[in-house]
Amino acid sequence: MPLRAFRIAYDGRDYHGFQRQPDVSTVEDAIFDSLRALDVLEEDADKPAGYAAAGRTDAGVSALAQTIALEAPDWLAPRALNAELPADIRAWAAAEAPDGFHATHHASRRKYTYHLYAPPAGEATRDSAADPIAPAVDDDRFRAACEALSGTHDLHNLTPDDHNTERSLSLGARRDGDYLVVTAAAGGFARELVRRLVSLARAVGTGESPLEKIDRVLEPEPLPGHEGVAPAPPERLVLTDVDYPDLAFEIDDDAAASARAVFDRRRVDRQTGARVAGQMADGIR
Repeated sequence: MPLRAFRIAYDGRDYHGFQRQPDVSTVEDAIFDSLRALDVLEEDADKPAGYAAAGRTDAGVSALAQTIALEAPDWLAPRALNAELPADIRAWAAAEAPDGFHATHHASRRKYTYHLYAPPAGEATRDSAADPIAPAVDDDRFRAACEALSGTHDLHNLTPDDHNTERSLSLGARRDGDYLVVTAAAGGFARELVRRLVSLARAVGTGESPLEKIDRVLEPEPLPGHEGVAPAPPERLVLTDVDYPDLAFEIDDDAAASARAVFDRRRVDRQTGARVAGQMADGIR
């Protein structure tokens, strides 16, 4: 059968990451269950022929453009996958892939977006999802940190990985009200790297750490434990794009409409939940 690639969007909050793990629910498990229900994957098979994914996302991290590829029959459109997938995982586009295509190795660039609650300097606002009061962030300091972290560096002090930690990275941010929308793009990412980059830039932006700390983080010597950079919460991170120069994805209109409806409903549910939490917080005096 020919190789086909699929764009997959998912809300990662209820999953222990993308990649299969023993005894916990993952996005990949749900995809494989869908393929078995459609008789594309045999019950006793470990994974589909030709299968690979663009990358792993940590527990709680979501994706807009996770990409998988496998040998698939022509009738396996995104809408067919969605018929068996849970509502919070949606296929929405597909592409024919050339022989030998590998969804991991042939991705030329990946982009993540982090939605950081960061009131601008001069304000202090309740952040019900993290600290009781979120420290105000100086945008110029935050962007200076992003600029210092961009470029080619060995980022071994910002990941638990112990090899393959050098990256050519582009990190930037734009303000959207009380949020900084942080984008990170590179050929690939080590574990927890984006979340630790965000934590470090935030520490510089709030004044908790000097800009010079970045020089120390980028040095060859490991950071001692008390100087380490903890990862920011995963639920605010989204894998937003994966580039493949040789693929031309075609959107499945029905599947895309289904995905938009699912995530619109989730947006309303969470906005409503935020209003309820806000009433509780404001009412306790």
